[in-house]
Amino acid sequence: MQAYYDARETASADERESRLFERLPAALEKARGRATAIARQLGDIDPRTLDSRQALTRVPVLRKSELLQVQQAARVVQTGDIADVERLRVFGGFSTVGWGDARRVYASPGPIYEPEGVRPDYWGFARALHAAGVRPGMLVHNCFSYHFTPAGSMMETAAHALGCTVFPGGVGQTEQQVRAMADLAPHAYTGTPSFLRIILEKADEMGVALPSLHLALFSGEAYPPSLQAWFRARGIQGFQAYGSADLGMIAFETSAREGLVVNEDLILEIVRPGTGQPVPEGEVGELVVTTLNADYPLLRFGTGDLSALMPGSSPCGRTNVRIRGWMGRADQTTKVRGMFVHPEQIARVLARHAQIGRARLVVSGETGHDIMTLRVEANEALDTEAVAATVREQTKLRASIEVVAAGSLPNDGKVIEDVRRYD
Repeated sequence: MQAYYDARETASADERESRLFERLPAALEKARGRATAIARQLGDIDPRTLDSRQALTRVPVLRKSELLQVQQAARVVQTGDIADVERLRVFGGFSTVGWGDARRVYASPGPIYEPEGVRPDYWGFARALHAAGVRPGMLVHNCFSYHFTPAGSMMETAAHALGCTVFPGGVGQTEQQVRAMADLAPHAYTGTPSFLRIILEKADEMGVALPSLHLALFSGEAYPPSLQAWFRARGIQGFQAYGSADLGMIAFETSAREGLVVNEDLILEIVRPGTGQPVPEGEVGELVVTTLNADYPLLRFGTGDLSALMPGSSPCGRTNVRIRGWMGRADQTTKVRGMFVHPEQIARVLARHAQIGRARLVVSGETGHDIMTLRVEANEALDTEAVAATVREQTKLRASIEVVAAGSLPNDGKVIEDVRRYD
C-alpha cells in the first residue's frame, strides 16, 4: 500500500520552497492578465520579484471581508465579452474563468461566489483522503452538502481522483442515511463529525449494525480528543482536514496525530492579526494563504482563522510544515455547524426589525451540538418568531431569540460571542 500520495510529500524543505517560488511568478503573471483584482493587488510589483517569503510580504493581505466587498461592488451590469462580464461581475475580478470554463459556481455565506474548474481533484482534498487511509475501489459515503456551498463536491471530486465510488448522501434524513449505509456497506465517511455521530446513534436506536465503516475524513467542525476517542471505540479512525471554499484544502491530519500538514500547492504564512507581517514560529496569528490555483489565484488571502506553525516535521514522514489546527477567529466571524456566520448577517437581521436596539449572537454548546442564541434589547413587544425566521434566512441556521433588558448587553462592540467548549 502506497504510504504517500506523491513524492512531493517527502521532499526536502529547500526543494519544496524552491519549487513553490519558481511556480508563483508565472502563475501571477498569467493571473494579472485575466484577473483584474489580482492586478490591482499587485499594483506596480513585478511578479518575477516575488521569489521568496520575504519578497511576498510586499504584497498587501487580502482579507475575506474585502473580497466580499469587491464582489458586491462588481455586481453591476458590465459590457464586453461575456467571459469578461462574468469574471468581473460575479467573481469581482478574482477569477480567470467565467461561464463555460468553470464547471460549477458556488455561493458561500455573504454571499461570496467561487468557481470550480474542470481539472481533477480541483479542491485538493484527495491528498487528505489518502492520508486518512482511503484507497482505490472503496465506497465513500459523502454527507457534505451538495447545494450552494462546495463541500459536497470537494469530497466527491477527491474520492473520484483516488478511484473511489461515492454515495452522495448530503445532509439530513438520518434514518435514510442509516439504511443506505446498511445496504451499501461504505468503507469511509466524509462530512462533519457531529453528523456521523448522529447517524451512528440513530443506527443504535434502530438496532442496525454498520460494521463496514472504518474510516472517516472530517471537516467543518472541531474534532477534539474526546470525540476521537468516541469514534475509536466504534472502530472508526477519523481524521480531520482544514480547508475553505476560497482556497480548497489547506492542511490535513495524518496517522501521526500531531498537527495538520500543509497542502503542497499553496504558500502558507502566519501573520499578526490585522497586519501582513509574519509572526515567529509557534506564535499564534492569522493564517494567510497564497494559492497556485490557475482558475482562482488568490494572493496573500487572509482567512481570518488563527493558528500557529509547529516546529520540525511530522513523525509520519511528511516533510511539509505543520499547523496546530484551527484555534479561533481573528475577527468575529464564527463557524457554526460547518457554516460561517458573519457580523454583517446579524446587522441585516437588526435592519429588518426596528424594535431591536443592540444585539449579540451567542454561540454555545459542546462539540457537535452548537447552539445559537440571539440576545436582543427591545423596548417594545417583539415578534421573536419573525426574528428567528430572519436569522435563518440570513445564516441558513436556526437560532433561539432571547429578549433582555435595555442596557444589559455589554457595550464592547462585540456582535458574535463564541462560548463553546472544546474539551
